[in-house]
Amino acid sequence: MTRQQDPSPIYIVSGGTGASGEQLVRTMLVQFPESEVPVHTVPHVRQVQQVEEVVAQAAVTGGTIVHTLVDAHLRAALIRLSDEGSVVSIDLMGELLSRLAGVLGKEPIGHPGLYRHLHQTYFDRVAAIEFSMAHDDGMNPEDWPEAQVMLAGVSRAGKTPLSMYLAVLGWKTANVPLIPELPTPPELFKLDRGRVIGLHIEPGQLLFYRQQRQHRLRAPGLSTYTDPEAIYEEVEAARRVFRQGGFSVIDVTDKSIEASAEQVIEWMTRRFG
Repeated sequence: MTRQQDPSPIYIVSGGTGASGEQLVRTMLVQFPESEVPVHTVPHVRQVQQVEEVVAQAAVTGGTIVHTLVDAHLRAALIRLSDEGSVVSIDLMGELLSRLAGVLGKEPIGHPGLYRHLHQTYFDRVAAIEFSMAHDDGMNPEDWPEAQVMLAGVSRAGKTPLSMYLAVLGWKTANVPLIPELPTPPELFKLDRGRVIGLHIEPGQLLFYRQQRQHRLRAPGLSTYTDPEAIYEEVEAARRVFRQGGFSVIDVTDKSIEASAEQVIEWMTRRFG
């Protein structure tokens, strides 16, 4: 039986990040779930030499070029070089730009990445949410130095809700639980201590929250998770970690997420601008 030839790659050429072209290509590729097509994004194309290099590579690999170049000179060069090299190139921008120029009676300004520049706050917010979701509950500690805020605290102290709230406001936030049976992750003490915030909660309120959760999970009965004495010791152990690391501490007892987030942002802004 003859092995089926691997699909030829697709090269996405853009003057910006290439995100829009890549999203469109991948949206189409999901219609072919059994085919694994290599997709290579070539961003920030500013010189004809870059165009020449990607066309040459596509010619060797039998690839297809999909481009979103708004610079008319570069777009024309890519189309010409593709024709000369017998490379298939698909222009996602040119025809529509020409149509809009005719309808509006104006020439496009040809500024690559302009949409992303004008909507950078939105993209930063999405990136912060994705980061915070990927670094919830102590996950991926190798990436913790990238966090703008690191929250630490015992279980049910409100780390995840506060992380997500800060992320929606554009802050890349990670969080780590402090568990009595486990050693504190050493990566926590390697971070800039000014970015680490300890969440303290009074034992009585923590007991109430945990009893509520235990009831929702239909797991009645006494355990160290809801044992008042064990909870007191757990809270004190967390306070020792905060002192050891020299971390700032927010008392979240009877405090809303909004108020806690406001305090975190105030500290971060004052410390790091």
